[in-house]
Amino acid sequence: MTDLIYNHVERLGELLRVDARQCGAEFGLLPVQLEALHYLSICNRYSDTPMAVSEYLGQTKGTVSQTLKVLEKKALLQKVADTADKRVTHLRVTEAGQQLLQQLIPSPMFAKACAHLSAAEQQQVSAALKLLLTGFLSANQMKSFGICRSCRHNRETEDGYFCNLLQQPLSAEDAELICKEHERQ
Repeated sequence: MTDLIYNHVERLGELLRVDARQCGAEFGLLPVQLEALHYLSICNRYSDTPMAVSEYLGQTKGTVSQTLKVLEKKALLQKVADTADKRVTHLRVTEAGQQLLQQLIPSPMFAKACAHLSAAEQQQVSAALKLLLTGFLSANQMKSFGICRSCRHNRETEDGYFCNLLQQPLSAEDAELICKEHERQ
């Protein structure tokens, strides 16, 4: 059964890569550049650094550095110095970057495929993929990069949320973004 699951996931992965190449090529972007931009659009303010991008994508610092330079040159992201620690650089997706992502993520081809599934089938696929992803990350002791709201360090307060690990308040918006420090409950 493991071989069958692998073959399905591998084929889907390849189709998604082909789709990403085609979508990105129209805008002069490689798949890794599109992936980095997408990650930065869904991560929180503690996970929007070049190092976090490297960890999330499983890419070298050099590859990510070149990727970020291209995205910055195309005005799809901007670098912002941390106000508390000038050694830290945050990466913000620009309005142009957000607009591009709205067009390309999920890709029209992927959205079309999902539209062929009923709501119940979409729920089943989502649950099965989440289970597989969780198992993969756990078995290989990898970071989950999960949503703050579902993290064991997060607690709800009267004013919103609070991260016990970072000892920082979180807004409702922060709690819906992914974090490199995420740990399952």
